[in-house]
Amino acid sequence: MAGALEGITVLDIGQLVQGPQAGATLADMGASVIKIELPMVGDLSRWVFCAAEDTRSAYYVACNRGKKGMTLDLRTGEGAGIFLKMVETADIVISNFKPGTLEGWGLGFEDLQRVNPGIILACGSTFGPIGPDAELEGADLAGQCAGGLISTIGYDDTPYTPVGVTIADHIGAQNLLSGVLAALFHRERTGTGQRIEGSLLGGQIWAQASEYTHYLMTDELPGRGHYSHPLLRGVYGIFRTRDGWIGIVGVPPDCREAFFEAVGHPELADDERYQGLLTHREDLTELSERLNPVFGTKTTDEWCAALRALGVRFAPVRDYAEASADPGAWENGYFQQVSDAAGEPRTIVGAPIRMSLTPLQPSGDVPALGQHTDEILARYGFSEQDIEGFRERNVV
Repeated sequence: MAGALEGITVLDIGQLVQGPQAGATLADMGASVIKIELPMVGDLSRWVFCAAEDTRSAYYVACNRGKKGMTLDLRTGEGAGIFLKMVETADIVISNFKPGTLEGWGLGFEDLQRVNPGIILACGSTFGPIGPDAELEGADLAGQCAGGLISTIGYDDTPYTPVGVTIADHIGAQNLLSGVLAALFHRERTGTGQRIEGSLLGGQIWAQASEYTHYLMTDELPGRGHYSHPLLRGVYGIFRTRDGWIGIVGVPPDCREAFFEAVGHPELADDERYQGLLTHREDLTELSERLNPVFGTKTTDEWCAALRALGVRFAPVRDYAEASADPGAWENGYFQQVSDAAGEPRTIVGAPIRMSLTPLQPSGDVPALGQHTDEILARYGFSEQDIEGFRERNVV
């Protein structure tokens, strides 16, 4: 079955996660994505090894499966010229170099639009395309720090800690993807491409729009979560069980009496402090002190069964091994087993988007550095002699 973006060509010159993950999702949607990397070096994610003795890169595999791979030195005049020839028939270019880099190579949006008025250029950055920090380099942690996310994690008077995933990069990738899809729709109506900008800082602020709006409305800093959410202060948080942890996602009014009965504190059902989501922080501390010993009397599985029967919203706190063993995660395509070009099975993380008519079709193929260079250049009209010359001059 054809993908929604069949016939769309993407030139992905992104690095690490922010740009490449957007490109990987476009590939799953049916676009033809060409991954362009610096000769002899490649995407920097190739150097994030699984371990000292295991030089595979999970970051590269996760964000670049389903793409064709070529090398091209965009910093050279010859390399930039080849790239512009490719842009003539492309639809989308994805980049997350720091602002000004492409312009310095003669590959800014105006340069691309001169050869293809319909081109869509999606640019990711750390702090945004303008402003005093625009040209500062950064990565995921910079977005988490500067965007305020880390200020909400943990307990007061304890050291700050980042989220243990590249969450700012991921959100930045999804924002780029949203802009690209909207730009494609606009181009269908007008024939004109445009430049899309996204940033790690902006993505983190937007992801916390409700919490930032609370601050803007009240001048009150939400503060840190304390095993909960700093603004959702009812029976909403993480509790220790006999063998792990479980999250209680609020207790609806029609379940409140049964819930407090189940946890051995029926008197709390009528306690005005716990009737909604506006409980004071001090009262929440008292509630945790009363509930944690109770949750510690049963296993996580036992509490999951009990809460399911009560109709209380919950989720067990799982590690990656437990989450990836969840049958529902496989049924929904969040994990999939696909075949690579050699027919070997490969387990992948799938994009969590279901489409009824044009389902996403993830690939297990991951390009080696420069694997398809000759094939791609030949497709654009370059001869074997041309390609050999490029290689001798380290252009590819």
